[in-house]
Amino acid sequence: MTILVTGATGNVGRNVVDLLLRAGADVRATSRNPETLDLPAEVDARRADLTDPKTFQQALQGVDKMFLYNQPAGIEGVLEAAKAAGVRYVVLLSSLAAAGRDPDHWIARWHRATEHAIEQSGLSWTFVRPGAFAANSLLWAGSVKQGRPVRLHYAHSYLSSIHERDIAEVSTCALLQEGHDGAKYHITGGDSITQAEQLALIGQAIGRELAFEDITGDETRAELRALFEPRLQELIRDGVISPADKPGIIETRIRYYEEALDGPEDIDPTVEKVLGKPARTFAEWAVDHKADFTN
Repeated sequence: MTILVTGATGNVGRNVVDLLLRAGADVRATSRNPETLDLPAEVDARRADLTDPKTFQQALQGVDKMFLYNQPAGIEGVLEAAKAAGVRYVVLLSSLAAAGRDPDHWIARWHRATEHAIEQSGLSWTFVRPGAFAANSLLWAGSVKQGRPVRLHYAHSYLSSIHERDIAEVSTCALLQEGHDGAKYHITGGDSITQAEQLALIGQAIGRELAFEDITGDETRAELRALFEPRLQELIRDGVISPADKPGIIETRIRYYEEALDGPEDIDPTVEKVLGKPARTFAEWAVDHKADFTN
């Protein structure tokens, strides 16, 4: 059985590759530039671009199942190529936003568009819908290494950030085991703590007390515009959003932070139900990534 992994060098995709290899699966990976992939030698690397479905025709030959990184542009063509090649099953890395309270949020629209295309494709599928990635905290690494206070947007807002390894393990279970067809797995981390508490746990992991600045209001708006601008331009180019959507995207993020000040989020039990063990905590993620925060 050959399993194709898209997004194989991402935080989740690389873990999926490693877990599949450990299980003895035949793994193929795709990239726009496969010669640059840093993957184990036994992985069959092929060139393919999710925005250009015709590039998948060769890469999909002999593939039974695929792990799909979300890219709505070209998704119908990729799914058609998959069906023509005999692919039976797709595990999609989606987002909890697809089932969120704000259906007009661009992340929700982006992921629901891909989910809908897969549901209509005739392929069997599983949607893995993680919440906030613990790996987003890697944005703090530069300040931590330089000994500067970390600028936290709404430092006392709560997150249930999920370890990328848990996302990969749930995805790999769906790829390798029976009984996951049609599931929409909403997964969160093993605890719900504030961003300030997350930073403190990183400090414990590296043996230093870390300072932070609590950034709110207009200061956060300005920093988010600068941070998001390159990504928003890509989304406009790909037709996912329009230029008129940009102000609303920033305000939605601000509203999310403000609502998250009210208290801890609920911990979803799905990871434990699927894996038979609790989701990893942020403290575990911090220990696993302490090298990313040290020089």
